Amino acid sequence: MPRKLFVAVLSMCFAVTSFRVSAQEDIEFMQQMEDSLMVTADSMYNAFLPDDRPAYVRRFVRQLVSALKTDNSWKYEFPKLKEEINITYPEDNGFRLFNWVIATSTNTRRYYGAIQMPSEELKLYPLVDYSMGVSKCLEDEVMTSQRWFGGLIYRIIPHEVDGETVYTLFTMNSASPMSNKKVLDPMRITDDGPIFGAQIFELNSSCNPEKLINRFVIEYKKDVQASMNWDAEYNAIVFDRLVSQVNDPNRKYTYVPSGQYDGFKWKGGKWTL
Repeated sequence: MPRKLFVAVLSMCFAVTSFRVSAQEDIEFMQQMEDSLMVTADSMYNAFLPDDRPAYVRRFVRQLVSALKTDNSWKYEFPKLKEEINITYPEDNGFRLFNWVIATSTNTRRYYGAIQMPSEELKLYPLVDYSMGVSKCLEDEVMTSQRWFGGLIYRIIPHEVDGETVYTLFTMNSASPMSNKKVLDPMRITDDGPIFGAQIFELNSSCNPEKLINRFVIEYKKDVQASMNWDAEYNAIVFDRLVSQVNDPNRKYTYVPSGQYDGFKWKGGKWTL
């Protein structure tokens, strides 16, 4: 679905007002909507023709927004739907993130996301995938919800930095036909919406060596597995150290795990290698 159309669908859904009589009716309505979402999710993932899938995404978005406009929707955990899409919370429950990916062809992927805030009236930020339009210096980019490096977000860690909460999002992107990326993407939620990218890593940029990176990226060969996750035993983010199979550091699609590991620990308001 084009970026403008995705935002337009969400905006149109916001214009619809729904009223419920009781909390019990709210719950029953949410359960009905969840059942409908499950049916639509199956079609948006599995429609035989990939060209048909965006239409089901639009339907899914309309249904999701309708459900979230219900009173007390924040308290409903979507027990069935979270088996079909990622529904992720940070440890401080400052928001929740709905997130999924659609195969638009054999070799391409498009990511979708929306952040719901814990407010009485629905406050929802759509995330518009811009991952295929980002320059090679992804680690330096500062991005917004309308220009988000899309991916599946599988963990969120919050920290206080200068009186503001910065969330480190663990993201997996497999949109490229030649390589995969895993990203540590800092996010702040401002009055104008989410901002992605912050200098919370004690690591200099490869594109601009005098500056710290705004996000940490590992990129590796398409058909291999590379890990990057939180390790409670080490109290650190641990990830595979990667090497090029052809000894060419510029060809990221040749990178594979070396069998060694590196990590980040949180020290002095930054992730330290």
